[in-house]
Order: sequence, then structure tokens, then C-alpha cells
Amino acid sequence: MPSDAFINQELSWLDFNQRVLEEALDRHSPLLERLKFLAIFSTNLDEFFMIRVSGLQQQLASGLAVLSPDGMSPGAQLAAIRQKILPLLDRHMRCLTQEILPALAAKGVRICPLGELAPQQRQQLDAYFHREIFPVLTPLAVDPSHPFPVISNLSLNLAVLVEPPGGGLAFARVKVPPTLPRFVPVGDGHEFVLLEELIAANAASLFPEVQIHEVHPFRVTRNADLEIEEDEAVDLLKAVEREVRKRRFGRATRLEVTVAMPQPVRDLLTQALELDANDVYEVAPPLGVGDFMTLTRVPLPDLHDPPLIPTLPAVLRHEDDLFAIIREQDVLLHHPYESFEPVVDFIWQAAEDPSVLAIKQTLYRTSGDSPFIAALSEAAERGKQVAALVELKARFDEENNILWAKQLERVGVHVSYGLLGLKTHGKVALVVRREHDGIRRYVHLATGNYNPATAKVYTDLGLFTCRPEFGEDASELFNYLTGFSQQREYRRLLVAPINLRRELVDIIRGEGAKGKEGRLIVKANALTDTELIRELYAAGKRGAHVDLIIRGMCCLRPGVPGYSDNIRVSSIVGRFLEHSRIIVAGRGIDSQVWIGSADPMPRNLDHRVEVVFPVVDPALRARIVEEIVEVYLGDVAKARVLGPDGSWTRRAAPDGAIAFEAQAALADRARAQVQIVPPPELPTLSRRIPRPRAKKKKGKRHQV
Repeated sequence: MPSDAFINQELSWLDFNQRVLEEALDRHSPLLERLKFLAIFSTNLDEFFMIRVSGLQQQLASGLAVLSPDGMSPGAQLAAIRQKILPLLDRHMRCLTQEILPALAAKGVRICPLGELAPQQRQQLDAYFHREIFPVLTPLAVDPSHPFPVISNLSLNLAVLVEPPGGGLAFARVKVPPTLPRFVPVGDGHEFVLLEELIAANAASLFPEVQIHEVHPFRVTRNADLEIEEDEAVDLLKAVEREVRKRRFGRATRLEVTVAMPQPVRDLLTQALELDANDVYEVAPPLGVGDFMTLTRVPLPDLHDPPLIPTLPAVLRHEDDLFAIIREQDVLLHHPYESFEPVVDFIWQAAEDPSVLAIKQTLYRTSGDSPFIAALSEAAERGKQVAALVELKARFDEENNILWAKQLERVGVHVSYGLLGLKTHGKVALVVRREHDGIRRYVHLATGNYNPATAKVYTDLGLFTCRPEFGEDASELFNYLTGFSQQREYRRLLVAPINLRRELVDIIRGEGAKGKEGRLIVKANALTDTELIRELYAAGKRGAHVDLIIRGMCCLRPGVPGYSDNIRVSSIVGRFLEHSRIIVAGRGIDSQVWIGSADPMPRNLDHRVEVVFPVVDPALRARIVEEIVEVYLGDVAKARVLGPDGSWTRRAAPDGAIAFEAQAALADRARAQVQIVPPPELPTLSRRIPRPRAKKKKGKRHQV
């Protein structure tokens, strides 16, 4: 297959981040929602440099002639990345400084230049500086007796040019403390000054009797990809802890400077950080726009999207006993439109139920005040058998997961860290319960993490079932994860890296074999696996109709005449992060549906433990196809369509038709439900108390 059949993965990711930026540029959206997307664009780009760009730089430095599937060398990719990023940065900063901030100022949310403040306000801020900020600062000189300081990853810094008593110019660095608020309040309203501007204005206090010539902010990004030799690590937890500490000072990958920074200072920084001119990115201040996410929490409802209060499926509204409900039927939850609370209830009910003998759960990412950690701890203290598979290598959540692992171990939970060389990314919870007719296993399987916080903003699907074959598979999966089991076949579950790739190939080939009667829909976060892309091309060439809903990277090139005519690719970026993974094969009542944790990417299929599972209940299959997948395919407001040239364009609405938006339609459907779930009261692990469970009357649930 020729290399031009594939789109470059890194450039495709930048196209995704451009779609994020376009949400910020949408003047129909509320101001603070637009600011949110500007912050997301910035933090996305930080991670891109920390992981993707640093990897290409390492390939280039090694001298290996590694070509991407589309035929680009590391050097060519780095050059193309820079060429693509520069205009995006310009649009990003113009949107922030020329549109969003002035419009917010008109609404009373203002970033105030120090020079525009009243004398009394300035005096109050100067007093605040000397009282709260000055004691934290450490100016570091650079001269023959003071080597260039080590600058931590993503830190915001000030380059200070001073004139010592002996004459000439000298360089000093002041780190803007991340432990202090970036936005310093001015008065009691929603007016702020930037911390770095307040420090710069008071720089003379840090260098008494020395003349300050110039102060310029700069920011450094470093390689943050952990390098853990698991086969050599005696203690994986300690090995991950060591690597996390080293992450702050990995090799520099990017230097951000402002337009005003003079060339000699840029050269000094570039040389000290061992970068070259192509690694320097000039942007208008302020730097580190990801920090502006803080401002999006300003409580001004008119500047936010209307709130979404999740509902409950009808089957859960009149019965408190989840086990009784699941015994009768499978239950599907669609987050954030439907509440995540039943998932929390599932583990807490298991923890408190004397009939429950064991609880097993995977934890990849969870919230800071996790109800699952508290529930598992409660269950262990009540004498139940509790096992938690905590993935220590979940990127950028390593420190949290190390903390959870230690806390769980202290209360008697059996903690496992998974399999050598693999991340455990599957989302599975298993409850083993003794009932009047014997042992019964209850299972929750999902596309998203056990994280109540992200469940409010990520679209995900979860399934409760007690079908025996699912329970048996879940038990054997946990034995595979925690013991020496070499299970190679499962009844219902598709498990990576065991059988998932093979089964996906069979699904695609099965639809391709039907020719024009074949139908395949795949919704995923990314599509980069070359083998599966080849299979999709083959199915399309045989006449099967293929629709791909890919949020982020897509390396398949659709719509090429005679090659991929029958393949269409769309992407939806909107208020909620599209995170659910869905596969639909077939048409009508004969269609089969699978959902799960895996994206069609090499890392998911070959280097992670992933779980994809079929939806067996016909009514739930129909619901996923008709009420979710078809809704996404009908989006003409947020959807972009990928062309054969690799460009993304907005899908056009039919003449005279209202621009249909999938997420808005799903949210409207949720709002139309009269049953509203009260927000949960989540315990903290430090208290180790059972989660409060109010006595409920039979009947409808009401908001409290």
C-alpha cells in the first residue's frame, strides 16, 4: 500500500487541536466557554510537545532513519509541525487578546494592566507583593560563579536584565511560583492582575541597589515521557516514583518567548537549554494560556453554557437495589447525559452489603476525592476480599495513582499494578455476591474511567450486567491481571493484547464480505493503526459502507476515487469531550454493537490491556444505534468532514435546514426528562466512613 494512503499522525493531531481552537473562535458560544477552549488548546499543545515532539527529536538525534507510515522522516515531520503550529499560535493569541479578553472586560471580568490601576489599588497590590509574594521568590544570577539554573517543565519564568555596580548587563532568572495564584484579585470583583506582571513591576525589590533594564517572561517545555525499564525494576511503584520526579527536568523541547525579548537573551536561553532556533516559539503575552482555565470558573451564568443536570434511565428510578435491577436486565448509562451516580452506588452498595464476598476493580484515572477509593477501603475494612488494579503508568496521573495505591494497601486492599510492559486501560468492576440460589457475579464495563469529575464532561457509555458469561470472563480477566493466568480465550470479552486485534479484523472483513450490503460504523478517539486502516480500505473497496466518527487523529484518507469512495470520516468537537468507543456492524435489527475502552491504535491493541464487549440486549443495541450513533452522523453544526486531501471542512446543512447539533440534541433530551438525580455527597478517604445513604421512599427521585 503506498505511503500516500496514510495521513501523517502528528499533523492529523494538530488538525484536531485546530478544531479545538475553532470552538474558541465561534462567536455564538458564551465567552467563558470560548476561553475554556483557548485554555484546552494551550494545554493540548503543551502535552504534544512533551510527548510527541520530544519523541521525534529523540529519533532525529539518534540518527535512525525511521519513516512514519506516510513516508516522512523525523526531521521532515518536525519542520512540518512548526510550519503548521505558527499560524495556529497567531490565531490563538489574537483571539485571546483582541476578542475574548476585551469582551470579558466589558462584562466585568478583566485582566488589568498595572499601569491603568488607581494609585490606591496599586499600593494595595504592592503591599500584597511584599507580604505574600516576595518571601517566596528566589532570584538566580547567571555569571561565572552562578551556573545557569535548571528550569523545570512548564514553569513560567522572568528573564531579568540588570546592570551591576561594575557596569555591563547581567542576566538573572526569577521563577513565577506555581504555588501562588496566577490571577491576583484587584478589589472584591472579577478584576485581576497577572502574577508575573506584579513580580516584574516590583523586580527592584529583588535586586536592591542594582538598575533593572528589562524584564521578559519565558516558558520551557521538557520531555515528559517516562522511561521505565519494567523488566529491571524490583519495585515498580518506586521505579515510577523516581521517573515522575525526573520528569520535571527532562530534555528541553520548546522555548516560548514574547515578541519583545531581545535576541541576545533568546540566544542565551536557547544555548543554555541546548535548543536551536526552530525550537523557539515567539508569542504575544501572556504565556501559559492553559492557566486561564481558572478564570472560566467565575460564577457568571450568562457567560457559560446552560447547566446540564444528568438524568436516570427509567429502570433505575423506582428501585434502590441495583443488584435487584441488574438481575432482571442489563442497564446502559450514557454519560454525561445520564448520571454517573449509579456507578458510584454500585461499588458502595457492594461495600456495605453483607452478602457481597468480593469486589475487584480497575483504576486508570480517578478523581481527587474518589468515592471509589473510599468504597473499596470501606469494603476491605468490613472483611471483604477487595482487589484493585491501579495503573501506575497512566500518563500525568502517576502521582495520584501512587498515592491511591499506598492508601489502599494500608487498609488491606490487594493492590496490583498490572502486567509487565502493558498498561491496564480497560474499565471493569466485578462484584461477587452470595444469593439464595448460589454465587452470582455482577459486572460493570465501560468506555470511560471511574472518575466522577470527568464523567460530567466526557461522553462515555457504561453497562451493568450479571449475565454468567460476562461474569466468568471478568473473573478470568482479573486472574490474568493479578496472577499468572495465561487465559487466551474469552466467551464475550475482546481483550487486548490477546484477541482484540484479531476480532476487530474479523468484524471488518465480515462486513466487507457482504459487499454493498456491508455496513460498518466506528466511533473512536483516534484511528492510527495501519493494519486496521488497510482492512477498512479493503472493506470499502468491496462495496461496504463505512462511517468513521473520529474525534482526534485519523490516518485514513477517505473519499479517494477507486480506493476509499465508500468511506466517510467525520469529527465532532464540542462542549463535551467525545470519549466513547462504539463499533456497529450490519444493518437494522441484524446489526451487532460493541463498546469498550480501546481505540484503533497500535498502543491500545498491542501495548495495553483493553476490554471491548458486545451489547447483547437487542433494545440496548437499538438505543445505541438510533439514539446515539445516528444522532452523531446527523450533526451538521459541530461535525467536520475529512477530505481526500487531508483537510477538514464543516459539514454543510441542507438548504433551509436548521443546523442540527448532536450534543445539544442529547442534552435537550436529558433536560426534557423530569426525573433529576441529586448531586452525590462524596466521602474522603481520610475519614474512612461509609458514604451517607439517605433513606428513600419508593417512587420518583427528586432534586434536593
